[in-house]
Amino acid sequence: MNAEPRTATIQRDTKETQIRVAVNLDGSGRAKLATGIGFFDHMLDQIARHGLIDLDIDATGDLHIDGHHTVEDVGITLGMAVGKAVGDKKGLTRYGHAYVPLDEALSRVVVDFSGRPGLVMNVPWKAGMIGGFDVQLAHEFFQGFANHALVTLHIDNLRGENAHHQCETVFKAFARALRSALELDPRSAGVVPSTKGTL
Repeated sequence: MNAEPRTATIQRDTKETQIRVAVNLDGSGRAKLATGIGFFDHMLDQIARHGLIDLDIDATGDLHIDGHHTVEDVGITLGMAVGKAVGDKKGLTRYGHAYVPLDEALSRVVVDFSGRPGLVMNVPWKAGMIGGFDVQLAHEFFQGFANHALVTLHIDNLRGENAHHQCETVFKAFARALRSALELDPRSAGVVPSTKGTL
């Protein structure tokens, strides 16, 4: 239905971070990740694997300060890459949602490729750190992604007692919701999924 490959590569350099992101939205879930933050790489791998997005991320940041700039800027750069790869959105399903459990934890993510960036995130974290990852940075990652992929994103952790499980269900649900929203709908080939005619 879509002859054009939905791929993009973005290089974003600041005084704080140097980040290269390459995506293939019609991939097989292959990931090559190097952010310097082990748990964050583990979460990005969930996006690739469960979103069926080929993802290549190489990030160098000021980790001697903390992980904030690196995590936020990866979110920004990934959002830019996904936004570029998705193109004019013709034939796009547009909306996606997913519920994902992991043991006692359950999260729900809903995404809309609306062209209007927004994030509503409600996760009552049970711990402040997971390994070397500050859980507050999950919000910064998703805010950066939403702002630059131009999506509306609702993230809710419905229950959970283990912060690792909470975070992993959030990222897996995000991946599954993204996968659904990025599917091409053969019944809407060549049509922008909006009554406005544009997104």
